[in-house]
Amino acid sequence: MPPRSQPTARQVRLGAELRKMREAAGMTAREAAQLMGVNPIQVSQIESGRAGVSDERLRRLAAHYACSDSALVDALASMGTERTRGWWEEYRGVLPAPFLDLSELEHHARFLRVIATAHVPGILQTEDYARALFGYTVPELPPAELDSWVAHRMHRRIVLDRDPAVDYEAVLHEAVMRIQVSDRTAALAQLGEVLDLTERPNVTVRIVPFTAEGFGGAGSSLMWAGGPLPRLDTVHRDTPQGSAFIDAESQLTRARTLFRKVEEASLTPTASRDFIHRLTKEL
Repeated sequence: MPPRSQPTARQVRLGAELRKMREAAGMTAREAAQLMGVNPIQVSQIESGRAGVSDERLRRLAAHYACSDSALVDALASMGTERTRGWWEEYRGVLPAPFLDLSELEHHARFLRVIATAHVPGILQTEDYARALFGYTVPELPPAELDSWVAHRMHRRIVLDRDPAVDYEAVLHEAVMRIQVSDRTAALAQLGEVLDLTERPNVTVRIVPFTAEGFGGAGSSLMWAGGPLPRLDTVHRDTPQGSAFIDAESQLTRARTLFRKVEEASLTPTASRDFIHRLTKEL
């Protein structure tokens, strides 16, 4: 089978974890290839996500690397052998690959934690809100492509509806709720949508009001997706250069700390709901 020309973020992550495991064992890619009886190029392709790895081969690699973390090995084996064709695949070749990688990340997440300081997070958006946001894309999207972008965003909410539903918590700055990306009608509908979603037992929304003291996290937008193990958590950030999927342990630790600090500056879920109700009356 030829190497993948465009591995997904999940496939890249699996390869990266195997590389970390090999490096922790103090082995070179050439030494690993000799133990496996394969060409070093094959090890390189596996570690870059450009080639798949069977359950048997992955466990042999882990044994050669003297990895004693059976939970990690099992989780990686599951990542390597999972063959489910997700709903996002219907958009492949239509939408940018990072959109699909984000959908796949959300699909496999144990929980989702979001900090937003500018816009309502994608999973919570109404169709009109999403369409208004994508209407700012430069260059302007053709109508059919805009429809696909919006449809994909609406489909992402499936993680809140599935069984079991993902545990979702969003900490939103007051600015997120006040910025009108479209008109007053769309803004009211978006506030109402957030309120409706917080009625679900798996959805929590907290608001950081403008009056919150000691809040220095105004530029802290991110999404933290829980993996099967904390080591396999992933942080997603939108940057001017595009989407970034972060998995270095030091960066994950910073993201967890940042979420805790921003959460501490927020109102309780009940007070946040009351706050959003007041905003709807102000509009």
